[in-house]
Amino acid sequence: MTSDNTDFPALLTRAAEAEVTSDPSSVITLLADSDTTGGLMTSYRSTFAEGAPGAPAHFHTRAAEMFYVIDGSLQVLVDEEIKVLEAGDFLLVPPRTHHAFAAAPGCEADVLITFTPGMARFDYMRLLNRVMRGEASPQEIRDSSERFDNHYVNSPVWNAALRG
Repeated sequence: MTSDNTDFPALLTRAAEAEVTSDPSSVITLLADSDTTGGLMTSYRSTFAEGAPGAPAHFHTRAAEMFYVIDGSLQVLVDEEIKVLEAGDFLLVPPRTHHAFAAAPGCEADVLITFTPGMARFDYMRLLNRVMRGEASPQEIRDSSERFDNHYVNSPVWNAALRG
């Protein structure tokens, strides 16, 4: 079977050639961004150390976010419910749904994260990395919420879960 889609060529990202960002608690391997997929998707792999903070409560207005746990355990907030995903589990979070994620307590997590339609997330990941290294201000993240469709919210449920 052949495809009639000529908007972009097939994309292969070799592990050895993928861009990687990291901080003391996580490693993010950038796999496919919207500009290389004709806007169809964005995908990256996040590896969280035990106790890694992950992402605070937020939502996206335009994209669904998918999580596939490769190894370990991922704690996820979906609306006001905390779920723990184990290796092999898959979760789809629809647009406008409040969510957050981090390695589950006492665990590491290795997760494939995909957005559809694609969003320019690689620049967001690079910005987060600069903030973690002290090269950019957290205000730059707040100021970029529309550009990256990443809108932070307060979640007492998530905050309580993080305090354990």
